[in-house]
Amino acid sequence: MERSEFRLILFILLLLSSQIKASYRSEIYSAYVNNQMNNWRNVIERIDTIQEKSDELLLELINYQYGYIGYCMEFGMKDEARNYLNTAQKNLEILEKRSYHPAAVSSYKAAFYGFRIGLNPISALINAPKSMDCAKEALELDPEYHFVYVQLGNIEFHLPAAFGGSKEEALEYYLKARILMEKDPESLSDDWNYLSLLTLIGQTYTFLKDYASAKKSYEEILKIEPGFLYVKDDLYPRILIEMENQAGTKSVLMKGVETNSPPGELKQVK
Repeated sequence: MERSEFRLILFILLLLSSQIKASYRSEIYSAYVNNQMNNWRNVIERIDTIQEKSDELLLELINYQYGYIGYCMEFGMKDEARNYLNTAQKNLEILEKRSYHPAAVSSYKAAFYGFRIGLNPISALINAPKSMDCAKEALELDPEYHFVYVQLGNIEFHLPAAFGGSKEEALEYYLKARILMEKDPESLSDDWNYLSLLTLIGQTYTFLKDYASAKKSYEEILKIEPGFLYVKDDLYPRILIEMENQAGTKSVLMKGVETNSPPGELKQVK
């Protein structure tokens, strides 16, 4: 009888834990889609108050801290980014000591070295090789782990071309990460990481001036999440303007060709 009661209590605790985790995930997703980063930070602070965190919850917290640090970096909130980075680093060290999900730990270490470069560009000489080494280590540990390809993509995207960086290679890594994520369609629901990856793909196409592919990427995102403000109100309208400008430029060039070309040569224009 006592054993049955213990099993029932354990089942209830696991069920509650699963529901709480789903709630965090849903809240973070909503905050991301609606650009409500105060709500995002609130979720981080609530998880932080939990004294005994499972390894799984701690890794989830690190992911949310990772996302929030990126937001702070993008909007020049370096002091806040630095504070959250230091906290996330300590959480990551706990997982490393516990030998929990080594590929994830190495991937986040790569990301955190990248953040430190953003906070202090002079540190690139030291932190850039460390970031790449950690990403390569993660890849060796688990070649099927999508998050490592995101980090490899980020490294290639932000590394200056003079030092070997390549937007084209970054895109290949991002597309590989997408393939791996989409192998488990059920896991994509309410996942801010998935929308973020699709956004990175669209932005990379934009940098490469492949506006048609960027437009297609943003339309795919809006089909998944029509209310995603960043794409709906910013990235998608901008890409339409870029395409209009590109079409206008081509039209001007074509008129120039028509004016200056001898009869019969227009068929050669591509």
